[in-house]
Amino acid sequence: MKRKELYTNLGLLALRIGGSLMLLHGWPKMMNYSEYAEKFPDPIGLGPDFSLMLTIFAEVFCVVFIGLGLFTRFAAIPLMITMLVAALIVHSGDAFSDREASIGYFLLYAAIFFLGAGKYSLDNAFRKAAKW
Repeated sequence: MKRKELYTNLGLLALRIGGSLMLLHGWPKMMNYSEYAEKFPDPIGLGPDFSLMLTIFAEVFCVVFIGLGLFTRFAAIPLMITMLVAALIVHSGDAFSDREASIGYFLLYAAIFFLGAGKYSLDNAFRKAAKW
């Protein structure tokens, strides 16, 4: 493997690991669902419970897929949507510093969406296995 290709694949792995840090936001929501459901915002009119379920799906399950590099591009889509809703709707009246993390995560997931999982991923392992 050429050095540039190695660095690219290590960079993609680093992006996926960084994106997996979102689990620190999603896990408490899932573990304390009833507490969050009482006060969770309803930014797009689907109801607080359903909004919380969608957020948990993205911030827990999609993040695990991203970390493993499994269905990576598909998993990035709900995360990008969740981060845009957080930055542009939920925190729209807040200072930029309160929206900064959501915007940063959106850009990270957008990069993963466009670049893919890279060599060190289950997507790549399954792709290789399918060629047998």
